[in-house]
Amino acid sequence: MSFRIHPLPLAPFQPLFDLDDAALMRLGARRMAADAPHAAPCRVSLVDAEPGERLILLNHRHLDAPASPYRGEGPIFVREAAAEAVSAGDDVPDMLGRRLLSVRAYDADWMMTDADVVEGSALAARLEDWFADPAVSTIHLHTARRGCFMAAARRT
Repeated sequence: MSFRIHPLPLAPFQPLFDLDDAALMRLGARRMAADAPHAAPCRVSLVDAEPGERLILLNHRHLDAPASPYRGEGPIFVREAAAEAVSAGDDVPDMLGRRLLSVRAYDADWMMTDADVVEGSALAARLEDWFADPAVSTIHLHTARRGCFMAAARRT
C-alpha cells in the first residue's frame, strides 16, 4: 500500500517571521536558533535545521476535528528559510527516519484505530501495514520522547 508524508503548509507560518520578538511572545511563540545538529526538526520543510539557523517555536493544533476526542496541539519548529516539502510517494524524510516515533492511526472520523512506537528506519514498512487496513485514513507521526507532532501520512 502506497503512502505519502505530508508537511505542514508554509503559508500560515510565513507572517510570523516579520514579527518582532515582543509580538511573537504575545502569541506564545519564540524566535530561536538551532543549537545542535538534528535538534530542531522543521514541520514545513521536513528537514532538521542546521546549527545557528533561525526558527520559530510555536504551538500548533495538529488535530482539530471538533467531534474527535483526540484533538491535539503542541510545540513545533518552523525554519525561517523553509520551503514546503514535496514528498515522493513511499518516501520517509531523513528527519523522520533518524528518530524514534510515536505513530497514531486514525479512521475517517478521527477515532484512533491503533498506535505504536516505531524506529524511523522501520516507518515505511509500518505505514504500508497500517494503510493495508481500509479503515485507516490518516496517520500522525510524533516524536516518541517529547510527543511533538512531526507530520501526517496518508494513503496514495
